[in-house]
Formats: sequence, structure tokens, C-alpha cells
Amino acid sequence: MLLSICPQHSKRFLRALTKEKLLEAKHSGPRLCIDLSMSHHMSKKELSRLAGQIRRLYGSNKKADRPFWICLTGFTRDSPIYEECLRMNDGFSSYLLDITEDDCFSLFPLETLVYLTPDSEHALEDVDLNKVYILGGLVDESIQKKVTFQKAREYCVKTARLPIQEYMVRNYNGKNYHSEILAINQVFDILSTYLETHNWPEALKKGVSSGKGYILRNSVE
Repeated sequence: MLLSICPQHSKRFLRALTKEKLLEAKHSGPRLCIDLSMSHHMSKKELSRLAGQIRRLYGSNKKADRPFWICLTGFTRDSPIYEECLRMNDGFSSYLLDITEDDCFSLFPLETLVYLTPDSEHALEDVDLNKVYILGGLVDESIQKKVTFQKAREYCVKTARLPIQEYMVRNYNGKNYHSEILAINQVFDILSTYLETHNWPEALKKGVSSGKGYILRNSVE
């Protein structure tokens, strides 16, 4: 005989379970930093888009079987991006994550950091629970070529790119548009799916939309 759980209790239980999984990630990994130190270069529209991406990323992380612990770095409480996150994201002030004004490079040993940037020569092969992965808090319109790559080089931190070139091919389209630059929530969905499946094609399919001009190699036949 199955016992029915009243909705209030089940919601409370699920919230507690989510909190437990997130706090476990804080101690044992995986960990993800979103580098927001470059947000002062952005327009109001770009800040709104970035705040929306943070909301979607956090929502996906809460649902994950194996969530990341997220740290928003270079994030000052009197900044326009902070105000935009509060305005756009219900409950932002109670998000289960770390918020700090410090730079990601001063928070963790440099040898544990991996800055994910499409300009890296090195394809990401695996997600290592002992590493801290960094995503640059930039949106498409504000991309300055190699800005995140140069920042990682400046601190002698390892870089990696998603293995799009290894598992996907250009799909010729009317606009002849091809881009490996993804929103931070799309990159997160790829990392999260890979952590769950250990399957790069499946993970890339989750985060690389057809509008980017790439399809999986086995889709070409």
C-alpha cells in the first residue's frame, strides 16, 4: 500500500533535499564561479540579459541530481548587476550560493582553477570535482575578443573550451553564421548534463542550440 504525502510536506521535503545536495557540493564539489568583475562594461540591456541567465542557471542547478556549488565573484552589492538580479529574480537574496566582492583568482588556489573560454586551445575532457570552473559573466553583445582568455593568462590559470570542435560540425545555413560563444546558462547545462551522463555529444546537444550553426557529427549522414 502506497502512503500519500501531503503536498506541503512533499514540497518541504524537496526543498530540504535540494538544500542538502547544494551544501554537499560546497564541500565536495563540483564548484563553479561566475566572474562578474567585467559587468561594469555592460549596458542596461546586457545586464538584464545576464541577470536572466543567472536565474536560469540557478534554476537548472537546483533541479540537477548532482548540483554545482555556485559562487558569484567580483559581485558588489551596490553594483548595477546586483540591482538587476534583485529586480529580475524572485527570491534572489535567498539563493543558496556564495556572493563575494573578491576576485575568483584570490579565493581559490590558482592550480585548482580552470577558466572556460571559447578562445582556449585546450578542449575540456572531463569535469574534475577537485577543480573550480570559471565562467565569464559576459553576454554576446559585449564580447571583447579574448577578454576572458587574457584574464586567465594574466593570472597563469589553466583554460579550457567546450569540445564543440571535437564532437560537432558546422551546419551550413542561410546566414553562414557559426558561433561557439554560449550564454552562461547554456554552458552550465552542458557541464551539468556531462556530469550526469559522462557523454559529451548528449551534453553538447543540450546546450548548443541549432541557431549557433553547429550539429553533432553523427547527425550529418
